[in-house]
Amino acid sequence: MDFNSSRMKKLAKWIVGIVAVCILIFLGVKHIAVIARSVAWIFDLFGPLVLGFAFALILNVPMGFFERILWPNAKKKVWVIVRRPLAFILSLIIILGIIIGIICLVLPELTEAVKIAAKGVMDIAREISHMDKTSEIYKFFDTLMLEIDWGSIISSIQEWLTDTGSGIMNSAVGTVTALFGGIIDFFIAFIFAVYILFSKKTLKAQTARLIRAWLPDKAGEWLIHASMVSSSVFRSFVSGQTIEALILGTLCMIGMFILRIPYAPMVGALVGITALIPVVGAFIGAAVGAFMILMVDPVKALVFIIFLIVLQQVEGNLIYPKVMGSKVNLPAMWILAAVTIAGGIAGPVGMLLGVPIASTAYVLLREATAEQEKKKRAAQLLDEESEVIDVDE
Repeated sequence: MDFNSSRMKKLAKWIVGIVAVCILIFLGVKHIAVIARSVAWIFDLFGPLVLGFAFALILNVPMGFFERILWPNAKKKVWVIVRRPLAFILSLIIILGIIIGIICLVLPELTEAVKIAAKGVMDIAREISHMDKTSEIYKFFDTLMLEIDWGSIISSIQEWLTDTGSGIMNSAVGTVTALFGGIIDFFIAFIFAVYILFSKKTLKAQTARLIRAWLPDKAGEWLIHASMVSSSVFRSFVSGQTIEALILGTLCMIGMFILRIPYAPMVGALVGITALIPVVGAFIGAAVGAFMILMVDPVKALVFIIFLIVLQQVEGNLIYPKVMGSKVNLPAMWILAAVTIAGGIAGPVGMLLGVPIASTAYVLLREATAEQEKKKRAAQLLDEESEVIDVDE
């Protein structure tokens, strides 16, 4: 009787929980606009702090590496004090150096490509202007130009400028204000990231203490374990994805030099940057690179596409598994799903963070499933033992 009473209580809790969740979902869908505005307001309020936390997560990867190799067994207090600031400075120098190096590689080549594209357009216009007036192509363009009512177009532009002049000014002022606000938010986020990185050990201890004090023991220990898993997965993902992107960009540049494809440094750097986004990133860089090469030599653009498809196969089957290892162990289908869904929610940032978040959920779900299976096996063994005892009696 007690057993049935216990089962009824559990069933009642499940029913109440399901009803409560359904009510919350209904209210959420009904008032989705209010919730969206509230989330946007909260994000605007805490945006710099969230950005600072993201900076701290990224900077912590190289900073942790330098902290492990800089006097790890030092006993003198001065070396212990100096180690963390020095690791932070080295990490910052490396990241800034990579960004500046990429800009120096991409910007000159991109400027040259734009000049070539503009020159091509001017050459086409010049050829049309010097074309034989008796040719069919010239007659087509001449008829097309005559049919366009240029006076009406100019009048419409003037009216639009008059009507929207104040709006353009307001937009310009708003853009400048938003730019200054973004710069201020960036510096606040950077300072917040510095505070996090320089006191991360203390923050970890304080957070664990709060969790254990205010949450039930089981929930608190699970949350701490989940945080440790997510930290390990994120660190492995960032370091592995960076190394993999560097290898892919370098191989792309070397192959383009060998095949005599133009814009090798720029396209190699671009492919390497976009390869930080799993699965689809390198294809984005390939599309931009192919378009730039097409402006110079269409045949080379086709050669580049074929070369990059082959390189992607080699990278995906040989390099990527070796670099990433087993810590970010998501099947390809779930990686693509994570990138697609997270990209739709949060854009490029979501595409970058989608895989580590999904990997963390995957690891935790795998552990929970193994634990649940273990409990079920134990319960089955207990039931079998009970049945044997009943038969013996």
